Amino acid sequence: MTGIHFGNLLIVVALAFLVPLALGFAPGVRLPAVVLEIVAGIVVGPSVLGWVEVDGPVGVLAVIGLAFLLFLAGLEIDVRELRGRPLRLAALGFGLSFAIAVAAGLGLHAVGLAGSSLFVAIVLTATSLGIVVPVLKDAGEIASPFGQLVVAAGSIADFGAIILLSLLFSREGGGIGSQAILLGGFVLVAGAIGLALAGAERLSALSGVLLRLQDTTAQIRVRGAFLLLVMFAFVAERLGLETILGAFMAGALLTLLDRDRGMTHPRFREKLEAAGFGIFIPVFFVVSGVRFDLDALTSSAGALARVPVFLLALLAVRGLPALLYRNDLGNERTAVAALLQATSLPFIVAATQIGMEIGTIDATTGSALVGAGILSVLLFPLGALTILRGGSAGVDSQPVA
Repeated sequence: MTGIHFGNLLIVVALAFLVPLALGFAPGVRLPAVVLEIVAGIVVGPSVLGWVEVDGPVGVLAVIGLAFLLFLAGLEIDVRELRGRPLRLAALGFGLSFAIAVAAGLGLHAVGLAGSSLFVAIVLTATSLGIVVPVLKDAGEIASPFGQLVVAAGSIADFGAIILLSLLFSREGGGIGSQAILLGGFVLVAGAIGLALAGAERLSALSGVLLRLQDTTAQIRVRGAFLLLVMFAFVAERLGLETILGAFMAGALLTLLDRDRGMTHPRFREKLEAAGFGIFIPVFFVVSGVRFDLDALTSSAGALARVPVFLLALLAVRGLPALLYRNDLGNERTAVAALLQATSLPFIVAATQIGMEIGTIDATTGSALVGAGILSVLLFPLGALTILRGGSAGVDSQPVA
């Protein structure tokens, strides 16, 4: 243990505990916990108080937190439900969204607000399923055709954004052709692993052992899920792809394999969410705040003005394609879908860190994008719920994870 210190980690996990606790004492505050976690990280980080720096223990847990966040996002995607008209509308919407994003990126680059127009375009195309799904559940709309269409659109947007980021802006570099080949190889490996796991679970002896050990101290299904997460992240890394792609694919694959979860292991998802949102993911968001370059954002009025510009770009990129749903949903619910689709933060945080590491964007642009993401989480879900509930909206007293 020589050379390893836990002082920084202590402050980080203390904030991860205190933020939702404080929100619990103030049920009238309609604020997602993730926003306050990032703000708390900014306050204790180098930009303000300087109490915390990202050392070894903090950095490792933050990386695991990011992987777990994308893993749980992948779990939200039920590929079996992505079919028919909702799939066609969601896919068409994402294509239109990416076209608008490219135009917005080019415009932002032309006026000097974005270094790489294509990178910013990709950042603007994602939707935070981890925030949208709880909002739909709170409104009782998750199982409705409207809710399923929004989830389908968010699923395709998340998947498409991660694929595009891995294909065009991997840390390992390389041309698009070589990255496409590596991505194809990764899909083949993932498919082979999935087929092997599906075949293994059909073995009655193995299935019986898994059932017997799943709620004991072995917690065998949770350990298996974590093994799958790390395995896919490792394979993606070895192939020169982004590890967030591996984590996301691991979650999506587990959703395909876990077909009888309501019968034989109904608490499995709850345990994974408890491990992710209870331990690792809050560390990632607090550390994201610690790394947030507030000085770069507030260095000039022009830098600070990027935040509302990026927020409007986010609303245009993800909100305008919702007009495709108007014949199916009507004007009111189309507006709700537009606001929910434009809600994005975790992918923005992850992508901007990658962009700054590879030099695609500078700290000012990265901070402004994260700031826009924070505002989208603060404003758009509340506006969507207000419309759904006829002006008397409010989220559940529990803070949104």
